[in-house]
Amino acid sequence: MIKIEGQGVPDDVLASLKTQVEETEKETESFNIERHNFAETHKAILYHLLTVFSVGMQVKLVEDSLESTQLVYRVTGWIPADESRSVLEELDKLSEGRIAIREYTPNEVPAVIAGHEKVPVSLKHGKFIGSFERIIFSYGSPLYGTIDPTPFVAIFFTILFGIMFGDAGQGLVFLLLGILMETKVAKVGGWNKFAPVFIAIGASSFIMGLLTGEFFATETVLEPFSRFVTGLFGEPRHAILPMMPTGSKESIIRMFTFFGFTVGVGFIINSVGLLINICNQFTLGKKGKALFGKTGLSGALFFWFVVFVAIKVFLLKKPIYIIDWVIIGITLFCSAFGEVLERIIDKEHPILENGLLSAIIGAVVELLETVITYLSNSVSFLRVGAFALSHAVLGTIIARLMEIVPLVTGKILVGIVGNGIVIVLEGMIVAIQVMRLQYYEFFSKFFNETGREFKPFKFEYNAQI
Repeated sequence: MIKIEGQGVPDDVLASLKTQVEETEKETESFNIERHNFAETHKAILYHLLTVFSVGMQVKLVEDSLESTQLVYRVTGWIPADESRSVLEELDKLSEGRIAIREYTPNEVPAVIAGHEKVPVSLKHGKFIGSFERIIFSYGSPLYGTIDPTPFVAIFFTILFGIMFGDAGQGLVFLLLGILMETKVAKVGGWNKFAPVFIAIGASSFIMGLLTGEFFATETVLEPFSRFVTGLFGEPRHAILPMMPTGSKESIIRMFTFFGFTVGVGFIINSVGLLINICNQFTLGKKGKALFGKTGLSGALFFWFVVFVAIKVFLLKKPIYIIDWVIIGITLFCSAFGEVLERIIDKEHPILENGLLSAIIGAVVELLETVITYLSNSVSFLRVGAFALSHAVLGTIIARLMEIVPLVTGKILVGIVGNGIVIVLEGMIVAIQVMRLQYYEFFSKFFNETGREFKPFKFEYNAQI
């Protein structure tokens, strides 16, 4: 017996394999070039075929999901009321009259009456108000038949941003950017639809900058304008509304007055939210929720009366009377026992669903939450004044750095870089803070239940060659 061991591959076999690999790679490359040329030559036809195939597949999927007999299909769906006539005429035309259509109003749909289905909501606005719609739908859709909050959001967002980002020069940047986006000179993808938002916040910031005397972080450019305006009403000043405190008693008082003004703006925003909720609940037939509870009429009266008492005590120097405490106590009681009172008004039984002790514990918790919520909602608007002050501080820092730098080119560079950082970073931060105030202080008053956004059916396809 002879044992033979060997390793390796014969050289002629390796050479043959390498030759085959090279030939295969050449053929593959040639095929890829030919395929690419064919695709480029017949691109229009291929895209058309892909479109037809995609739509055909989706039509087939829709057909398979419909209720049908051998010859008849049943299609149901929602359409906007103002488009119903044109849609129905188009359907009749497409089917050549072989279609039977029946319209239902929302209060005729059994699923809606039973509460199993929500009526979709489609908001109709002009270009300016409509550009703020996504703020609403990013939080939730309003219920069908309730007040549309979009116009209020557009106004509040514009005002709050301008107060916190008051600089005439930097505001002009946003304004010009919005105009360029609106005219399609500047194309930034999906952001062009927000061009009216940029125009609005730019104009608001510009106006606030005129009041504070800031123009690209400097106070000298607008000083003649400020002195002219203030001179019409008394002694000329370098700014109509100076933001930076100088240490004098007058400047400190002015600063606290400004913070009081921002809290006053917050009071208006909170009050509008409460009024929207009260009106919505009455519209939906929920009288108990409209009258009682933290965001009902009782909670609103508590909030408004406490503010009235605070103004009376701190500004008018009037004492608190017994009647004031009585009114505060009654409104707090109605807010704390809101759930029980709601069940009485709405004639729901049992009134004490989980017993008397549970109702008392719930009322105590609700009372504390009512007081804390309204206090925090009001104090939260101090951040508006704080950001306005911090914006002025950043402007002062940039101005001081420009003074320190010796060369003119250095001053220009510091001004450009400093203002660029403020516009981008602080602009984003201020926008986030405005969104936060809208979500937590405004929307929380009436977005107790969200609706359903109307999304029309459409065919979509993606094709890559």
